[in-house]
Amino acid sequence: MDQVTKLESERAVVVFTSSRCSMCDSVKFLLRDLGVHAAVYELDKEQRGREMERELARRLGRGAPVVPAVFIGGSLVGGTNRVMALHLAGELVPMLKNAGALWL
Repeated sequence: MDQVTKLESERAVVVFTSSRCSMCDSVKFLLRDLGVHAAVYELDKEQRGREMERELARRLGRGAPVVPAVFIGGSLVGGTNRVMALHLAGELVPMLKNAGALWL
């Protein structure tokens, strides 16, 4: 089992980021402002970060940014554009509630 698969379902929301990524910060701030306590892994600080980055790149497809990579309920949702689009469409909060990341 690869490290991403092991970690992706560790909590209701898991975010793979980089410590130097402003778009990653935006996603983390949004989730925090919504009251989500996500597990956050900064790939540039993780011992197996390069391996996890390769696995995320494989899953996200060619040309897609690897970070942030957001998992909700153990499923890959996507990156910044997808998370923000879901939020603006009013679909993110219900998704977070269904995953058990929000109780209100």
